[in-house]
Amino acid sequence: MTGYYLARTVQADFAAVVTRVVDALGKEGFGVLTDIDIAATMKAKLGVEFRAYRILGACNPFMAHKALSIEDKIGVMLPCNVIVQQAGEYVEVAAVDPAASIGRVGNPALEEAAAAVRAALLRVVETF
Repeated sequence: MTGYYLARTVQADFAAVVTRVVDALGKEGFGVLTDIDIAATMKAKLGVEFRAYRILGACNPFMAHKALSIEDKIGVMLPCNVIVQQAGEYVEVAAVDPAASIGRVGNPALEEAAAAVRAALLRVVETF
């Protein structure tokens, strides 16, 4: 794990990993609000090939409500992004570390919420 994200690589089929990540997010109370296919977007907008790369914008409504009730501008950091990308023969799953990003806000009241979201996203990443 690094300073601003949580990650794990697996040797598996890319599409199967995306499905497992979405399922794992659901088990943690997250819905996927956005699903950006970077490879398709790069091809359509720039005419360039790019590796399989998806950005899933995940939101846990309960946790989002709690954070927004504490800090009204925290919405600029929502939803929590989770990426799935092809990394050679492996597939990487990475999620934002909310404790690192929310810590920059400087509101100690958010620390508990950030820790809860971090724990949930860590369980999603560690599904593999």
